[in-house]
Amino acid sequence: MSATTDFVAAQKQNRRNTVLLLAILTVLAAAVGYGAGALLEGQASGGMPLVSNAGVAAAAIMAVVSVGWSLLSLALGDKMVLAMSGAKTIDKADAPQLYNVVEEISIAAGVPMPKVMVLETDALNAFATGNKVGGGTIAVTRGLIDTLNRDELQGVVAHEMAHLANLDTRYMVVVGVTVGLIALVCDMLLRSMAWGGVGRSSGNSNKKGGSGGGILIILLIVVAIFAPLAAKAVQMAVSRQREYLADATSVQFTRNPNGLIQALGKLAEKAAPFPGVSRATQHLFIVNPVQTFTTRSSALLATHPDIADRIARLRNLGR
Repeated sequence: MSATTDFVAAQKQNRRNTVLLLAILTVLAAAVGYGAGALLEGQASGGMPLVSNAGVAAAAIMAVVSVGWSLLSLALGDKMVLAMSGAKTIDKADAPQLYNVVEEISIAAGVPMPKVMVLETDALNAFATGNKVGGGTIAVTRGLIDTLNRDELQGVVAHEMAHLANLDTRYMVVVGVTVGLIALVCDMLLRSMAWGGVGRSSGNSNKKGGSGGGILIILLIVVAIFAPLAAKAVQMAVSRQREYLADATSVQFTRNPNGLIQALGKLAEKAAPFPGVSRATQHLFIVNPVQTFTTRSSALLATHPDIADRIARLRNLGR
């Protein structure tokens, strides 16, 4: 980590990483689709062809399904997340300080006022969701409201507002759907190869594609095993960078890094699983409520950066 944090450079790097991620996922999805089509054609013809028309068609179908599934998730994803979490809409009178903080950060960020919801749990956490800047929701736990002072609450709200302003919530839905689709199809491929007699059919590969058919089967197995892991690893890497950027953007909104620094310290001590949280939604929260990540943790599939590192970067802002 450098001695200082360059906010503009971080934004540019985040955009580059996002483009790279989507490109990698597109290639992986196409490869998995092609493999599925080639496998079906091979099972039908008794041998695995090197160039498969069915594979090309399946790759195109995979792309269309991915886009359609993503659009459906964008339309319904935030509602599903809020329903799963058990978040409840509250009136301004129920939490006047929280509402006041959300209103002022909304003005500072130039973002339309999001909905405000509360999760009735003593755990300390918060998340944002929404498929567009003007239709977002910020949800915080009751424990967060009761424990944090105003500056700390302001830092957390600004972090979540940053996710809405940067369209991170939309990105999380689209990428999460694509990664899930890749994992689902790869699992179906492995099951098909295990139960469909690929090894027996490949014995006739000399008639249909020669030794190349056997090579394709090996490549297909490798892709089916490692594509979901690779997709998830790249997704998490970019997600961690988005957490760093949301932290920096929070300070841009509040002009007070100490509020978020102190809040992260308290969240690190008291973040815990609670009803409504699952591995499907853990990446949405400001700190992961299911797993704790430190510098000694495996960074490959971590949804969040180490909190100590996040605090160190916040302290370096503007130096």
